[in-house]
Amino acid sequence: MATLVRQEFVGLDHEGLYSAAETRALDQWAIQHRGISGALLMSRAAAAALRQLLQRWPQPELLQVLCGTGNNGGDGYLLADQARRRGIPVQVLQVGDPAKISGDALRAREQALANGVPVAVFAPAVLQPQGVVVDALLGTGLGGEVRSPFAEAVDAINDSRLPVVALDVPSGLCADTGRVLGTAVRANLTVTFIACKRGLFTLQGPDCAGELEFSDLALPLDTSTALAPAWRRLDLQRLLAAWPPRPAASHKGDYGSVLVIGGDTGFPGAVALAAEAALRCGAGLVRVATRPEHVAALIARTPEAMVSGVRSGQELAPLLASADVLVLGPGLGRSSWSGQLLQVAAQSGVPAVMDADALNMLAESPLPSPAVRDHWVYTPHPGEAGRLLGCSSAAVQADRFAAARSLQSRLGGTVLLKGNGSLIVDAQHGLLADYGNPGMASGGMGDVLSGVIGALLAQGFAPIEAAALGACVHGAAADLAAEEGQRGLLASDLMPQLRKLLG
Repeated sequence: MATLVRQEFVGLDHEGLYSAAETRALDQWAIQHRGISGALLMSRAAAAALRQLLQRWPQPELLQVLCGTGNNGGDGYLLADQARRRGIPVQVLQVGDPAKISGDALRAREQALANGVPVAVFAPAVLQPQGVVVDALLGTGLGGEVRSPFAEAVDAINDSRLPVVALDVPSGLCADTGRVLGTAVRANLTVTFIACKRGLFTLQGPDCAGELEFSDLALPLDTSTALAPAWRRLDLQRLLAAWPPRPAASHKGDYGSVLVIGGDTGFPGAVALAAEAALRCGAGLVRVATRPEHVAALIARTPEAMVSGVRSGQELAPLLASADVLVLGPGLGRSSWSGQLLQVAAQSGVPAVMDADALNMLAESPLPSPAVRDHWVYTPHPGEAGRLLGCSSAAVQADRFAAARSLQSRLGGTVLLKGNGSLIVDAQHGLLADYGNPGMASGGMGDVLSGVIGALLAQGFAPIEAAALGACVHGAAADLAAEEGQRGLLASDLMPQLRKLLG
C-alpha cells in the first residue's frame, strides 16, 4: 500500500446549530448570568428584523404584522411599534386569544397599544393586498401540527403573494427538524435570533425560510460557549483554507490508490462517474473492478483509470492488495456477482466508501466487525437509510438528525445522510453541509460524491474530514455548474468544477 501524505485538517469547528430548546436555554442563560432582560432581548429582536426588512423594502406602503400569543408575537408588536415611530404605516393583526398573552409579550402588546399602533382581530379578509407581511405567529414555540386559527393565518399569508418576513422561524416549520407541521409560512426573508436553528438548513427549512439572516442580539461572546451545539454547519472556504498545497516533489504514490468496485450488467456509467470524480479530486491512481464486458467502454471514456474485468470475488482479491481506499456500490447491482464482490471487499479491511447497492445489501446481511467498519463512510439517501434502519424514507425525513445518529450508532464509522442539508456524523461530530441545488435531482450525482470522498480518503483525510469536505465541494460544484441552469444539470457537469474548487 502507498505511503500517504497525511493532510492536517482543522476545518470542522464551524457555526453552531441549535434546537429550539437549546436556544431557549441560551436565552435564559443570558438573562440569569449576564443580567440582560427578556424585554431587552425582545426589543433587540424587533430592531434587528426591522433593519433587515427595510434594507430590502426601504419604503413599504404598509407593514402588516400578524402576531400570535407567545414571545414571537411580542417581537411582532415591538417591530410594529418601532416601525410606527419611523413613520411607516403599520397594522397588527392579532391571531389567537389575546387573553393568553403574558409576560414580556404582554408588556410588548401594551406598549404598542399605548403608542397608538392599530390592532385588529385577524380574519383572512382583513389582510390588505399591499405592503410587506411580517410573520410573528408561532416562532419556535410550536409543539405539534398548526391548528386553527393559526392555520388560516398561515394560509392567508401564503395566498397574499406579498413579500413576507418571518421572525426567528417561519410559522409552521419545526425548528428542530425542518419539517412542515401541517402548513407553514413561505417567507422571502427570515431573521433568526440568538442561535441558528438547525431546522432552517435542512429538508423543507430552506424553502420556507427564503433568504436567511442571523442576529445574536448583541449577547456577550461567552453566551454561545454556555451550551456546546450538537451540530455544526460547514463552511467550504474554511475547509479549503485548511488544506495545504502539494509539495513540489509530489508523485502519484503520495496521493493514494482508489479502487472503484461496481458496474454490474447494464450499469457501467456509475463506476465511470465515480472513477472520473476520484481522478478529478486528486487521487494518485484510480482502478476500476467491473464486469469484463464493460472494460473497453470505460477505458475509452476515462483512459487514466486502470480497468479490470472481474468475474467473481476470487478475481477481485488481488486488486484489493494494492488499494488504499475502496469505493463500493456504484452500479453494483443485486446479483450473485454483486454479493461475492461485496463480501470479499467488506472483509478486506481496506477503508471504504459504501454507496448505493452496497448499502442495500448491507441492510440484509450481517455486518463485519466494528474494527473494519470504523474506517467506512456510508453515503445513503433517505430510501437507503430507511432500509438500513428498518423504517420508511418518510420516517427518516421526519427527523433527519435523529436518523443520522441512529445510522451511525448501528453502522459505526461515518455516515453522510444525503439530501437538502446533508448530515455528516461519526461518534464525535454532527455536521451539516447545505451546498447544492434542486438541479442535483438527477441520476449519477451520488456516484460522483462517492468518488469525491474516495479520493479525499486516499489523500490521507480521516473519514469524517473526507465526508465533510466531500459533501461541501460536491454541492458547491453543482452550484457552479447550475449557473447555466438547474434543469438538465448532469452529474458529469460537476467534473470541471470539482477540479477548479480543489485545485
